[in-house]
Amino acid sequence: MSTKHRNRGFTLIELMITVAIIGILARVAFGAYQDSVLKGKRAQGRSAIAELLLQQERYMTQRNCYLSFSSTTSAASALAYNSGECGGGTPSFTAATFPFKFYSGDTVANSAYLLSASRCSNTITLADCVKVTATPQFTDTVVNVLEVTSTGTKTCTGTASSTNAKLCWP
Repeated sequence: MSTKHRNRGFTLIELMITVAIIGILARVAFGAYQDSVLKGKRAQGRSAIAELLLQQERYMTQRNCYLSFSSTTSAASALAYNSGECGGGTPSFTAATFPFKFYSGDTVANSAYLLSASRCSNTITLADCVKVTATPQFTDTVVNVLEVTSTGTKTCTGTASSTNAKLCWP
C-alpha cells in the first residue's frame, strides 16, 4: 500500500507574484497618501490666509491702515511703521504681543506655512490694499506660494498657476 505524499505550501513563483502585487499596491497607496497630505497642508495655508485677512480688516477699521509685516520661524516684525505709511514711529508691540497669527497650524514649529503681508503694488498704499502671502515650509512645486489681496485677487507661484489654477484655490 502506497501512500501519496502531498506537499503543502507555496512555490517560489507564487510567493514572488504575491510580493510583487503587494509592492505595487503599496506604491499606489503611498502616492495617494502623499497627495492627500499635500492637499491638507494647502488647505491649512488657505485657511490661515483667510484668518489673517479677517484680522487685517479688523486692524484696518481700528487704525485706518493695514499692517505690513514679514515673518520667520521665530517671530514676525512690522514693516509699515518703518516705512511711515501707517503713521510712522516705532511699533507699539513686541514679538510676544504681535497682533496677528503669522503662521498656519497650532504652533510655529508645526506650521505648514509662514504668513506675511505687504502692499498690493508699489503704486498702492497700505491704506488701500494689502497682499497676504503664505510661504510653504515644505517642498511643493505644484502650488508653492499662495497669495491673496484684500481686493480678492488670488494667485499662486507653482506650476499650477499656469496649468491648473484650481489646485491653488479650489
